[in-house]
Parts: sequence; C-alpha cells; structure tokens
Amino acid sequence: MNRAAAALSGIGAALLLAAVGLAVIDPAILHPFTPAAGGEQSNLDIGGPFTLTAADGRTVTDADFRGKWMLVYFGYTHCPDACPTALNNIANALDMLKERQKDMAPVFITVDPARDTPDVMGKYVGLFDKQITGLTGTQAQLDIAEQEYRVYAARHAEKNGGYSMDHSSIIYVMDKAGHFSTFIDGAASAEDIAARLRKLDS
Repeated sequence: MNRAAAALSGIGAALLLAAVGLAVIDPAILHPFTPAAGGEQSNLDIGGPFTLTAADGRTVTDADFRGKWMLVYFGYTHCPDACPTALNNIANALDMLKERQKDMAPVFITVDPARDTPDVMGKYVGLFDKQITGLTGTQAQLDIAEQEYRVYAARHAEKNGGYSMDHSSIIYVMDKAGHFSTFIDGAASAEDIAARLRKLDS
C-alpha cells in the first residue's frame, strides 16, 4: 500500500474532525528566508542549536544528529495536506536511497505544541517511517527553533472555534556538521527529493 494511503487512512478521521483549513502559505511572501529558485545552496545563516523533546520523553538537541544529513521539516499533526504529503515523500525518498538511507536523519518539528505532545508526535511520524524523529517542546523552545530556521508559523482561527496553523513548507538540509547546506521545497516529489539527496557529498 502507498505510504500516503496507509498513513492517511489511520489519521483521516482525526483530520476531518480537526476541520482545519489551508495550512501552508507561500514562504516567498511571508517567510523571512526566501530561497533562491531551484533550491541552490545558500550562504544564509539558517539553522542553529535547539533543545526539544522526542516521543519517548528524551531531551534531544541538534548535536544528537551530527554525522548525518539532517532533513528538517516544520509542521503539525493536524495539518490536512502539506505535512502528510511532505513526510510521505520524504519516507519514500529514503527508501529510494537504499544504502545511503542510513546517512539521513529526517526530523519533524511541530509548530503546534498545544496539541502535539510527545506521544502524539511519536504516533504520527510512525505512520510514515520509523526513521523520522518527531520533536516537540515548550512554546519558548519551539520559538527558538523556528527563529533559527527562519520558519513562518501562525495560528489561524476557524469558524468552528478551533484553529489551524499557517506555516512555511520547506525541507531544510543540514550537513553532517550541522550547517545549512540547501533546501528542498516541501511539495517536491519523492523522486525529486531522492535525486537532490543523492547529489550530497558523502
């Protein structure tokens, strides 16, 4: 079964009940980091130290991923489309990388800590790939991470009294030393993601 179909079948009911609207806005308009067309490497100072919480309650920092290429995506578990699509495509891209898969560390960081507890994050990323690390934390901790990665995220009130999260949709590629290497559009296909990752230095 396609990963997206399997994942969405497991969370479909929750997503419908969430009744969230458009979750992603154009980063070129609202994101303070506007990547160059085509995803060329940038010398901008993107990324930095963070201290967050994993699904099992462990404290995780950016230093824990040294020695691997870190693929960082910010989103939230109630996201109706962009986040499950991006995570599904990342998971499928990892499968395509075969022996290089072990060099990758995909990380999903929430922008909605009020709902995305460690347990919720763990169950959610588990629907896509066991290699993906889901991270949450306090609002203050996540504010730091969002600022370091220049992520746009804002609560959007819904008519039913609930809310969704507007957020930029970018896969940040950090090298094995933790430095920003390049970015991949969050809407990129699994094939495109795999092709980009194959070009990374070993």
